[in-house]
Order: sequence, then C-alpha cells, then structure tokens
Amino acid sequence: MAKRYGHVGLPEDTIHIKLKGTAGQSFGAWLAHGVTLELEGDANDYVGKGLSGGRIVVYPPKGAKIKPEDNIIVGNTVLYGAIRGECYFHGVAGERFAVRNSGAVAVVEGVGDHGCEYMTGGTVVVLGQAGRNFAAGMSGGIAFVLDEAGDFRMRCNMAMVELEAVPAEEAAVSVAGTWPVSSRRMGA
Repeated sequence: MAKRYGHVGLPEDTIHIKLKGTAGQSFGAWLAHGVTLELEGDANDYVGKGLSGGRIVVYPPKGAKIKPEDNIIVGNTVLYGAIRGECYFHGVAGERFAVRNSGAVAVVEGVGDHGCEYMTGGTVVVLGQAGRNFAAGMSGGIAFVLDEAGDFRMRCNMAMVELEAVPAEEAAVSVAGTWPVSSRRMGA
C-alpha cells in the first residue's frame, strides 16, 4: 500500500478487517490510512506502533465475564511513535501508553504508568485511572483524563505540562474532575 498510495493511503474504511482472538506483538504497526482493524479480543504490546493513519478498535469478546474498565485489553507501549490515525480501546492499556505519539487520536478506559510520555502531538482521552508519571517529557498534544478519585495531579509529571479543569458549560457531558493535560509553551 505504501509503495502504491504513499503516505496519503486509501479512502477511509476502504479495508475493514474484523478479527477475533488474541493479537500478538505490534498489532496494527504502521497501519496506513484507509485500513481499519477491529479486534474482538485482546492484544499484546506495541499495538499501533508507528500508526500512520489507520484505525484500530479493540474490545472484549461478547459474553466475556470481565468489566472492561477494570481489565487490560491492550499491552504495554501502545501507540509508540504514532504519527496519525485513531484507536479505540474498550478496556485498560498497560504501561507507556501513547509514548512519542505525535498525531494519533486515542480513547482508552485507563492506562498504566508513564502514559503520554514524550508525546509531541495528537489527542488522548483516558476515561479512567492513569498510573504514575503521566505526561513525563510531554511537549505537545493534549490528553483528557477523567479523575474521579481526585488524585490525578499527584500522579502527573508536572515538569512540562499544565492541568486545567474542563468547565461544565464546555463539556458535552458534565463530568467532575476531567483534566486536559497540555504542554506549556517553552521560551519566548
């Protein structure tokens, strides 16, 4: 695809692949625009590594006796170096989620330690617990983190980011304790 269509890729959803089961390392790595991978199951580490415009959707199997918001659905270092594309995870991601993300959009129900580390662009929405050292070295992009327990500030690395509450009048759904994390402007 890259040789024939270049970085532009294919029109949206030209190829839609639906899978069931457990995906191994690097599921959807370097996935190009126009390709959607939908996985009913779970996936290992490096999901969406270098994501380049495609879409990845992972959710638990029908009939699974787990609460997705309390269980890991994708492993560690998900979206490492992603430049563009979308990911939707109905469940929790392991450690180092969206590390070096520079343009992808992701929605997940929780992340382990070091989420959004060295992120330079893109948008991440965490609809649950975030581990310690969130946003370490984050110099761009934005992350929205639902902080129901009210303790996210203690787990966020504030060296290069600022936290702001989302005003209720701006939120589509009023959710107390949602924090957008964005990088500070450095220099003059």
